[in-house]
Amino acid sequence: MSVDLVVNRKTATMEVEPHASLADALRELAGTTSVHLGCEHGVCGACNVIVDGEVVRACLTLAAACGGCAVTTAEGLDDALADRLRDALHRHHGLQCGFCTPGMLITAHDMVSRGQSPCPASIREHLCGNICRCTGYQGIVAAIQTTIEEST
Repeated sequence: MSVDLVVNRKTATMEVEPHASLADALRELAGTTSVHLGCEHGVCGACNVIVDGEVVRACLTLAAACGGCAVTTAEGLDDALADRLRDALHRHHGLQCGFCTPGMLITAHDMVSRGQSPCPASIREHLCGNICRCTGYQGIVAAIQTTIEEST
């Protein structure tokens, strides 16, 4: 079946199977390699993308259900907030292997743009759907906290 999406502000028409996940369609047909497939059960957050303004798990979302939607992946986050988050993640050593980074960046961007509290406990609660096996989250939380504090 044919599905029209706007992926990172570019219109894309994709031929997908009715059961194809949005993650598979984005990786295989749209070439967005930041959409990582970790658990494929909606637990790890590595496949997080923004669909029409909401963070979703691309591994659990059917591509066919997203016809006409605007999808933003980590590659499409090219605003000043994304730049500040990337810089803060670098400064606070919030990156190690990098597998979780695109999903964390999507979640953090959403969190900061919605005016999340800079309280570390609140940030950790908001990140609870994103698994990082390398960093221990300290640097990630510090980076998000710094970005929120610098935004106010």
